[in-house]
Amino acid sequence: MMTDPDNDRTYIELSKAVQHRKRRDDEWARSGERPLWRNLSMIGALGWLIVVPTLLGALAGGWLDRKLGSGIFWSGALIMVGAAIGGILAWQRVRSE
Repeated sequence: MMTDPDNDRTYIELSKAVQHRKRRDDEWARSGERPLWRNLSMIGALGWLIVVPTLLGALAGGWLDRKLGSGIFWSGALIMVGAAIGGILAWQRVRSE
C-alpha cells in the first residue's frame, strides 16, 4: 500500500507543532508567567521595530521625490516597503520569544 506524501508531510508538521507546544507549556510550568515589565518592554520594542523602518522609508522616499520631481510616488512606495520590513522584523522578534 502506498502512502500519500502530502499526508506524511502534514503529519510531520503537525507532530512538530505539537512537540513545540509541549516544550512551551513545560517551560511555562517551570518558569511561570513573564513579568509585566518584560511584556511592556516587548511592546515598546515591537513598536520601534515597525516605526523605524517606516520612517526611514518616508525619509528616503521624500528625498527621492524631491530629487526626481515625482510627486509622492517614492514616498508612498518606500513607506509601504518600510512598514513591510518592520512587520517582518516584529514577527521574527515575537517568534523568537
